[in-house]
Amino acid sequence: MKLQRFDEILYKELQDREFAIAYLEDALSESTEEFLIALRKYVQANQGMTKCAEAASINREALYRMLSEKGNPELDSLTAILTACGFKLRVA
Repeated sequence: MKLQRFDEILYKELQDREFAIAYLEDALSESTEEFLIALRKYVQANQGMTKCAEAASINREALYRMLSEKGNPELDSLTAILTACGFKLRVA
């Protein structure tokens, strides 16, 4: 039996919306950096960076920078990315 790479398994799981929401919420509870990386993985697993950037009206290279460990997107940019992914930002 071949062992699958972790990212391949994760990307498959991230296509399930409920799993993805739990994954993103958990990452956000850890740190901003973890959340941005988790969001990047979600985007890559679903629509891809290019389509997300187009849907969010953001330059693709800027999207890569925003969704990195050192990323620091503005609230408007983060909201646009989340909207492009079908999510909403909320405070609870």
